[in-house]
Amino acid sequence: MSADTAVNTANEVMENGTPVSTERFLTFSSDGLNIGVSTNYVIEIITNHTITMVPLVPDYVKGIINLRGQIIPIIDIRLRMGKPSIEYTSSTCIIVLNINAISIGIIVDAVQQVMDIDQSKISPVPVENQQELINGMISSSDRSVILFLDCEQLVQSY
Repeated sequence: MSADTAVNTANEVMENGTPVSTERFLTFSSDGLNIGVSTNYVIEIITNHTITMVPLVPDYVKGIINLRGQIIPIIDIRLRMGKPSIEYTSSTCIIVLNINAISIGIIVDAVQQVMDIDQSKISPVPVENQQELINGMISSSDRSVILFLDCEQLVQSY
């Protein structure tokens, strides 16, 4: 931290006397996009779990898993966003989310890192390019853009 930045106990950072509210996000990749999801929703990240197929569901619903006695529906986030399917690799994993007491798993290409993001720097997605599951975006320090997954919309549209 720089000398002019102080941290208070409410998880707010003071920058030039202005409070900044930060939130932690887990970032992952899907079809070349960097996407972030609030760690408030993340339960765990799992790999190599057997998915049981379920008939008569949309193609993006890959099936269900039994995670320690809890049945969790699994969505391929790539397919849910209208992108083409790919073969799963060793970096493919399932992020288990808990959204309003509903557990759901999303298959992602690869998990990247956990980042603290200043919420005031998150911009809305341009209307003409709006993706229904994305509710904001930010440019990161390495000039890449991180899109933010709208977990509430993910559950409603499931």
